[in-house]
Amino acid sequence: MIGGILLPAPAQLLSHRLSLWNRRPRPGPRCSLSKQGHRFLSTLIATDSDDISATRHLLRKFVGSSSKHVALSTLSHLVSPNTTSHYRLCSLALPLYLEISEASWFDWNSKLVAELVALLYKLERFDEAETLVTESVSKLGSRERDLCSFYSQLIHSQSKHNSERGVLDYCTKLKLVLLHSSSVYLKQRGYASMVEGFCLIGLPSKAEELMEEMKELGLKLSKFEFRSLVYSYGKSGYLRDMKRIVVEMERMGFQLDTVSSNMVLNSFGSHNELSELVSSLQKIEASGVPFSIRTYNSVLNSCPTISLLLQDLKSVPLSLEELMGNLDENEAVLVKILVGSSVLEETMQWKPSELKLDLHGMHLTSAYLIILQWFHQLQCKFLAENRVLPGEIIVVCGAGKHSVVRGESPVKRLIKEILLRIGCPLRIDRKNVGCFIAKGKVFMEWLSNYNATIHERIS
Repeated sequence: MIGGILLPAPAQLLSHRLSLWNRRPRPGPRCSLSKQGHRFLSTLIATDSDDISATRHLLRKFVGSSSKHVALSTLSHLVSPNTTSHYRLCSLALPLYLEISEASWFDWNSKLVAELVALLYKLERFDEAETLVTESVSKLGSRERDLCSFYSQLIHSQSKHNSERGVLDYCTKLKLVLLHSSSVYLKQRGYASMVEGFCLIGLPSKAEELMEEMKELGLKLSKFEFRSLVYSYGKSGYLRDMKRIVVEMERMGFQLDTVSSNMVLNSFGSHNELSELVSSLQKIEASGVPFSIRTYNSVLNSCPTISLLLQDLKSVPLSLEELMGNLDENEAVLVKILVGSSVLEETMQWKPSELKLDLHGMHLTSAYLIILQWFHQLQCKFLAENRVLPGEIIVVCGAGKHSVVRGESPVKRLIKEILLRIGCPLRIDRKNVGCFIAKGKVFMEWLSNYNATIHERIS
C-alpha cells in the first residue's frame, strides 16, 4: 500500500512485469548518472530477466545503500523521455519507485509521479498509471490548487513523451476541476497548461479552441498562450496560421520579443521559405527587437550556400568579403542584417588582461560567421584606431561534450582549420582543450599583416 490506495504487492508487480523486460537487447544508458547509478543499471541489465528474486534483491539493496540524491536521480533517469528506448530499464521504473517510497527519507513528489505516469503511458501500462494518479489525487484531497498543479504537471509530462492520449486524458480531468472552481487564477493557469500541452504534441488547432474558451469564460490571454501557438503552428508547417496568430498577438498588444521572433524565423527557415525569412528578419530589425545567438542559428542554418561551403573546410571563404561574394541575394541580405546586430559584442568579454570570444551555444554556421566578423572588427577597431590589445586573446569553442558525436566538436574543428589556413597564432590551450589562446602582442603583430593577406586572397 502507498498512501490510501492498494497497489499490487512488489513481488506481484515484478512477476507481472519482468516477463516484458528485454524484448530487444540494448546498450546501457548514456545520460549523466552517478557512478553508483551506472553500476546499478549495468548490473540489472546483466541479471537474468527470469530471476525475479535476484532483481528484487538488487532493487532493495540499491535503495538501502544509496543516498536520497543517488536513488532519486537514478529513478529520474529511468522516467526521462530520453531513456524510454531502453525498454527493460524503463520497465524497472515502477518497481524502483515502490522501493524508494518505502525509504525513511522519501517525500512524495507530484512532479516525479507525473513523470512516472507519463512513462507508464508510453509503455501502455494504463491501469498502473491510473492507480498512481488515483492514489495521488486521494493524497491531495480537496486542495484545489494542488490538484490543478498536479494535473498540469501530468499534462506537461505527457506532452514531453508526445502522448496524445495522455494529454487528452488529463486535460479532461483538469477541466472538471476548473469547472467547479471559483478561482480565476487557477482557471488562468490551468488553461495555460492545457494550451501548452496541445501545442507541444502538435495539435495547435485544439489549443486555439481552448483559447477561445478562455475568452468566453472572461479569462485574459497572455503572451504565453500566443507564443505556444506560434511555436506549434510554425513547427507543424502551418505557416499561414502562424502568421495569422502573430498578427492577432500584436493586435492584442503583445509585441514579438526575441524568443517569439526566433520561433518565427526558425519556422520559415526549416520549411525553406527564404524570402519570408528575409522579410521577417527585416521587420524584426526595424522593430528594435534584439537578436540573439539563436537568431543567428535559426537564420544561418537556413542558408543553403553557407551549409554547402562548410562541407569543405579547406576551401571555405576566410573573410566576410569572400563569403558575401559566394551568397545569393536573399542570403546576402540575411548575413548583412545579422552582421549589423550587437550579437558579436555580446559574445566577447573584454578585460584589461584578456579578450575572450565565446562560441558556446552556436551552431556551425553561426560560429563561422561570428569568427569572420570578429577578425573583421579587430582589423577595423584596433588597426585603424591604433588600439592596444589585452595581454591574452582567447577563443572558447568547447571540447565537444555536447556534440552529436561524443567527444568531437565540429565548431572546434572549423576554428582550427580557419586558424591554420590564415596562419593565426592562436593555438589550443594545453590547460583547456576547448580553447584557443595567444599572447596579445604576438596576435597584434599577426593581425597587422592579416588585412593585406586577405586582399591578396580576394584578388
